[in-house]
Amino acid sequence: MGTTQLESVQEPKYWHLRTVLSEALDSEFTVGEILPNERDLAARFGVARATLRQALEQLELEGRLQRRRGVGTTVAPPRVGVAVGTEQHAWPGASDDGWQPVDSSREVPPATVAEALETGKDQPVHVVRRSRTTHGQPVAAELLYIPESSVPDLSAIDAPSGAARARAVLRELQRHELEGQDSAVELGSARADDAKELDRLPGAPVLVVTTRFVADGHTVALSVATYRADTCRLTFGDSGGVEIHQDPERRAS
Repeated sequence: MGTTQLESVQEPKYWHLRTVLSEALDSEFTVGEILPNERDLAARFGVARATLRQALEQLELEGRLQRRRGVGTTVAPPRVGVAVGTEQHAWPGASDDGWQPVDSSREVPPATVAEALETGKDQPVHVVRRSRTTHGQPVAAELLYIPESSVPDLSAIDAPSGAARARAVLRELQRHELEGQDSAVELGSARADDAKELDRLPGAPVLVVTTRFVADGHTVALSVATYRADTCRLTFGDSGGVEIHQDPERRAS
């Protein structure tokens, strides 16, 4: 590879470097290929390593790069479209929702969750853990918080733990008539437990989708789903047909 020096530009230097690196990824690298180390890249482009890290972090956020444990920074494959909602409301655990139950336990939820569920701050709730894979790749992890009042008959279920217990909780929740649900999406950083489950490094960019399920006039469950921002393109609605190319300067198709 030749040496490219950055000229003075009005835009932030890291952003200009991000554009130059993106072009290099398209022309010089293949999916899965490991990038040179930071020292060599900084020397090639004539920038400080701090500037280089900013550009690399931006490209990771855009899904162009992946940081892999014990490997380094590699060129990412195209984002995978993951449907996170349809026009028809449905309970978690519906046959086509794409999630696999992992476990269920009783825990005191975070204060913000307790407030949303209108439970006491020290009152335990059922926490269902689920995971989601696409093409054999882990793409999301979910914590589904369900107050005990939403599943009052669960005590009669003989499934003490594991995936069987999780499925039992979801079945009891589905006895309600779902009146509505709403979701919000925000950018976040992977916590240690999420990073381990998603095979990412702690602090890696993630998309957090919070969904509130309403029945009997109040919130009966709250889902906090963490998606890999480097590999996922979230779709809403039935078709999921709108695509945004990886290069944000190109037009949507």
